[in-house]
Amino acid sequence: MSLRHCLYLFLLTLPTALPAASQSESADSRAAIAAKFPEVAPEKIVPSPVPGLFEVRVGSKIAYVSADGRYLLQGEIVDLTTDENLTESRRESLRRDVLTEVGEAGMIVFSPPKPTTTITVFTDIDCGYCRKLHKQIADYNALGIKVRYMYFPRMGPGTESWTKAEQVACAKDRQTALTRSKLGVVLTDKPCQPNPVARHYEIGRDFGLQGTPAIVLESGELIGGYLDPAELSKYIAGTKVAKNQ
Repeated sequence: MSLRHCLYLFLLTLPTALPAASQSESADSRAAIAAKFPEVAPEKIVPSPVPGLFEVRVGSKIAYVSADGRYLLQGEIVDLTTDENLTESRRESLRRDVLTEVGEAGMIVFSPPKPTTTITVFTDIDCGYCRKLHKQIADYNALGIKVRYMYFPRMGPGTESWTKAEQVACAKDRQTALTRSKLGVVLTDKPCQPNPVARHYEIGRDFGLQGTPAIVLESGELIGGYLDPAELSKYIAGTKVAKNQ
């Protein structure tokens, strides 16, 4: 298997720039890199924050390639002046863009009247900590946290959890159906097509989810695991303070 195909597989399976070159040089570099990686759409090849390196992206997975397309770098770019992980900041931006594009139409939303923040939670009907989180949904809402659920049946298509997710997605009252299903009630709703389960699942895979619940903050930061309402509220407040400093 060639290195360029290895890169493409790497990007598929892994858990704004200041270019130094002129526009014509940048275009030449992108063309050279695109020729080496035909599986990657040209618009997914852009200058990175480091002069001479280009970002190559599949979904929210990122790697870096030298301007001549010869050298591949797999890892994080960290600004040693600010201590900012520029690669993770870029991932956060990409997650925000994806969730904005998806929209709330296929999500199950539990919101207080006047939310102060929004989280997007990838959930599995049969996941123990997902059920624990959902039992506290009123407490999250009471703290001003709007919860948007996306489907991520961990075992994948053709499994019991996948069928349960489709039943919830196809129910007339998805909020009630989700709550009942997480309590172990066997739903009578039939899976329908189209439904958002497959799309949500692919997004979760693209984000590199390792389990559920997985929480995406408004900033695009990904939290892998459960946090109780008070812990999550405190954490979100802390991240907002840190970003404003």
